[in-house]
Amino acid sequence: MTASTPNLPSQYDPSTTEAKWQAYWEANEVFKADPDHPGEPYCVVIPPPNVTGSLHMGHAFESALIDLLVRYHRMQGRNTLWLPGTDHASIAVSNILEAELRSQGKTRKDVERDDYLKRAWAWKAESGGAIVNQLRRLGVSADWSRERFTMDEGLSHAVVRAFKDLYEKGLIYRGNYLVNWCPASQSAVSDVETESKEVDGHLWHFRYPLTDGSGYMEVATTRPETMLGDTGVAVNPKDDRYKAMIGKTLTLPLMNRAIPIVADELVDPEFGTGCVKVTPAHDPNDFEMGKRHNLPFINIMNKDGSLNENAGEFVGQDRFEARKNVVRRLEEAGVLVKTEDYRHAVPFSDRGKVPIEPLLSTQWFVKIRPLADRALDFLDKQTDPVFVPERWTKVYRDWLVALKDWCISRQLWWGHQIPAWYIVSETGGEITDSTPFVVADNAEEALEMAEEQFGEGIEIKQDPDVLDTWFSSGLWPFSTMGWPEKTKDLVTYYPTTTLVTGFDIIFFWVARMTMMAGEFTGKMPFSTVYIHGLVRAEDGQKMSKTKGNGIDPLLLIDKYGTDALRYALVREVAGAGQDIRLAYDRKTDESESVEAARNFTNKIWNASRFVMMNLEGQTPEVLGEPDVNALELCDQWILSRFHQTVQRVCNHIDHFGMGEAAKELYDFTWRDFCDWYIELVKSRLFDQENPSRRVAQQTLAYVLDGILKLLHPFMPHITEEVWQTLNQCEPDDEWVLAIAAYPKPEVAQINPDLEQQFTLLIDTIRTIRNLRAEAGVKPNLKVQAILQSENEQERQILAQGEIYIKDLAKVETLTITDTAPQQKMFAGVTGTVQVLMPLAGLVDVDALRAKLEKDLKKVEGEIKSLQGRLNNPKFVEQAPEEVVQGARDALAEAEKQAEILKGRLEQL
Repeated sequence: MTASTPNLPSQYDPSTTEAKWQAYWEANEVFKADPDHPGEPYCVVIPPPNVTGSLHMGHAFESALIDLLVRYHRMQGRNTLWLPGTDHASIAVSNILEAELRSQGKTRKDVERDDYLKRAWAWKAESGGAIVNQLRRLGVSADWSRERFTMDEGLSHAVVRAFKDLYEKGLIYRGNYLVNWCPASQSAVSDVETESKEVDGHLWHFRYPLTDGSGYMEVATTRPETMLGDTGVAVNPKDDRYKAMIGKTLTLPLMNRAIPIVADELVDPEFGTGCVKVTPAHDPNDFEMGKRHNLPFINIMNKDGSLNENAGEFVGQDRFEARKNVVRRLEEAGVLVKTEDYRHAVPFSDRGKVPIEPLLSTQWFVKIRPLADRALDFLDKQTDPVFVPERWTKVYRDWLVALKDWCISRQLWWGHQIPAWYIVSETGGEITDSTPFVVADNAEEALEMAEEQFGEGIEIKQDPDVLDTWFSSGLWPFSTMGWPEKTKDLVTYYPTTTLVTGFDIIFFWVARMTMMAGEFTGKMPFSTVYIHGLVRAEDGQKMSKTKGNGIDPLLLIDKYGTDALRYALVREVAGAGQDIRLAYDRKTDESESVEAARNFTNKIWNASRFVMMNLEGQTPEVLGEPDVNALELCDQWILSRFHQTVQRVCNHIDHFGMGEAAKELYDFTWRDFCDWYIELVKSRLFDQENPSRRVAQQTLAYVLDGILKLLHPFMPHITEEVWQTLNQCEPDDEWVLAIAAYPKPEVAQINPDLEQQFTLLIDTIRTIRNLRAEAGVKPNLKVQAILQSENEQERQILAQGEIYIKDLAKVETLTITDTAPQQKMFAGVTGTVQVLMPLAGLVDVDALRAKLEKDLKKVEGEIKSLQGRLNNPKFVEQAPEEVVQGARDALAEAEKQAEILKGRLEQL
C-alpha cells in the first residue's frame, strides 16, 4: 500500500480502461480455475458459438448474464470455472468452403477430401477466432487456458468413444429410413434443424381411375410431383363410401402403374374426399402406412432435388419445375379436377433455407427412446435439472416424450467422420446398403477387427459421412472436462452448476446434453437451466438476418463502452426469462438505453473522484470501518440503505433476478449515495475542524468500496479501475477486485424505520427546492420555511433533520409547527407535511405573478388545441392509435399543469 493521493482522470475513457483490464486479467490468469481451490465449485460451460460466427446482440446479452453470475459467485468465494470454446459448425463451414470452390469454378467433388479438410483448417486458423476475440472484448471472465473446440483432439476422442459405446449397446444403428433431406446442402437434417413456415401454395385434386373401369377415386395433394412415386391409395376401413373398393386397384395416371386401395385407420374420413394417395418413399405418414401394407417404396428424387429415372418423362427436372409439368400433363389427361389456393406449413431446412424433402436414405440413427426415458426419469423423480423460469419444464418434458430416433449422419466432409469402416472387398469395392462394417477407434483397429471376421487381404473404407454437429455438442459439458478419462476437472466441476441459454435451443442442445449425460455419466449435466429471453429490436420485432434489423453490439461498444452495453442489457430484464427491447435509432446508430447506462458510468466515475479528493490520500483500509458510536443520522441512514441494498441484490441474483438487481444498484448508487449522501456530508468534509469529519470520510470510503464490489459483476472494467485507484493498489500487490469478497449484509445496521424517516426529510428538502425554483428565488439567497404537521412523530423527525434541511435547501430560518399560519404563502405538500415559504423580500411578487399568468395562458392554449383535435371524429378514427393516445396523455398533463399554475396564482 502507498500513501500517495489517488487520482482519476477528469473524464472516464471506457476504451482505454476496458482494454487495460481485459489484458491484465488474462495475462495474470485471474480467472484460471484451480480444482484444488477450497470453495464450493461453481461451473458454467459456454454455449459454444459457431466458429463461423461474429458477435451479435444475442451473444452479448447471454454473455453479460453468464459473466454476471460467474463473477458474483467467484466473489462469493466459490471455486469458479467458466469454460469457453467454439463449435465446428459443419454445415456453416461447408457452405463457406463450397462458396469459395464455386468462385474457382469447382465443387467439392473436384478436390480430394484431405485437400478440402486442409482448406477448412486453414480457414479456421485465419478467420475462426473472430467470435472468440469479440467475446474477449465483452470482458467475460472465462478461463481461456481451458478453451475447447468441438474438433480438437480430446473432444474428437470423446466423440468416437461415445459413438462406439452407443453402437455396442445397440443404441446406434444404420438403416434405410425416411429422413429430412436438404437439397441445398445435400445432407440429411434432424427434425429440430427444420423450421416450419406458412406459405401460400395450392391444393390440386386429381382423379385416379379404377383399373376395372368402374369409376375413379379423387385424391388431393400439395406436392403433385410425388404422385409419380405413389404405390397405393388409402381409405378408412369404417368409411362406408369406399368399403366395396378396398382390395381393388387403380391405374396411376402418367405412370400407368396399378396401385392397390388399402384400408388404414390413419386416414381421416372427414378430411377432403376421405381418399389419401400413399407415397411411402416421400412422406413420413405414408412411410409408416407403406410398411403396414407392404407397399413398394419408389424413390423418384435425386439428392440435389431433381427427379430420377423412376419419374419417367420428368427425369432430370428440378422438383419445382416438375411440379408445374406434372400438373400440366394431368390436366391434358383430363384427370385434374380443380386447383385451390391453399396456405399451409412447409418445413424448411434451417441451414439450407430451402423446403426439405422427405427422402428414403441409408443413414445412421440413435435409438432415442432409452436415452430420452432416462432423462425423463431424472426430471420426474428428482426435478433434475431445474428450469428457470419454471414454465420451460413442461416444454422440455413434452419434447423428450415426443422424440423420435435421431438421424446423426450428415453428407459433409467437415466434422467428425463416422468411425465405421466398410469391408468393401465384400461388395465389389463400393459401399452399399449391404456392405458389412465394423465400428472402431481408428483405421488400424478397424482393419484388425475386419480381418478377424473376413481374413487377410481385405479392403476397408471409412464411412464418408460426418456426425451431426449436435452429437459432439451433446457431450460438451463433460467432454470439455476430459471425459472419458476421470480427470481432476471432471471430478471437481462436473456436473456443472448453471446452464444459461436461449429457449430456441432447448430442443437442439439442452435435451441432447441431458440425454447424453444421463447415458454416459449417470448424472444430469447441470443442476439449473436459466432460459433467457430475446433481445428485440426497438419496435419489438425479433432481430433476424432476413429482416436486416439486427443491432451491432460492437458499434455500441465503440460508442458507449462495454460496461454500458452490458449493464443496459441486464437492466432491461424485467423478470427471469423475459424478452427485452433495446432502444435504438438506426439513423444515428444511437441507443437511449445504452446512453443512459453510459451516463451511469460517468456518474460513478465523477462521484468516485469527489470522494477520493476528500479522503486526503487515505484508503478504506487505512480509514477503517465507520465507528458505529460516532455516526450521525445521515451516516446511519446510508449504511442502512447500503446493507439493505446488499441483501436485496444478493437475493435477486440468487434467484436469477439480474434485472431487478441492476435496478436496485442503480437507484441506490445514483439517488441515495451520489445525489443525497455525498451532498449531505459536504459541509462536514469542507470543515477541517468538524469532529465528525473523519466519520464522514470513513462512511464515504466504506460505502464507495462496497458499491464498486456490488457493481463489479455488472460493470467489471470501470469498477476495477476505480477500486484499484481507491485502494491505491500497486501492480505487485496482486489485489484484484475481480476476486475480492462480495459484500455481505450486516442485518444489525438495517433500520427500516430510520429509512422511512429519512425519506420524509429528503421529500421535504425536495419540496422546498421546487418551491424556490418555481418562485424564481436566486440560488445564493437563503429562505424562511415553515413546516406544518399535526403528527407529533413527523415533527420530531423534521426536528432531528433540521441541519440537513437548512443545509441542502438553503433555509435561513426553519419553523416546525402543528398549526398553519393565517397569512397566505407559497406552499407545497409532501405526505401530510405542509411546506410554506414566505416570498416577501426574496422575489418580485408582481413579476412572478406576471410570469405565472403568461405560463397559464400558454398552457390553456395547448389545452384548447388538444381538445379540438380530440373532439374531431376524423382525427380519433383515422389517426394511428398511438398518436391519439399521445394527444390524450398530453391533454391530461397540460390540464394538470394548469391546475398547479392556478394554485400558485391563488397563493400569490
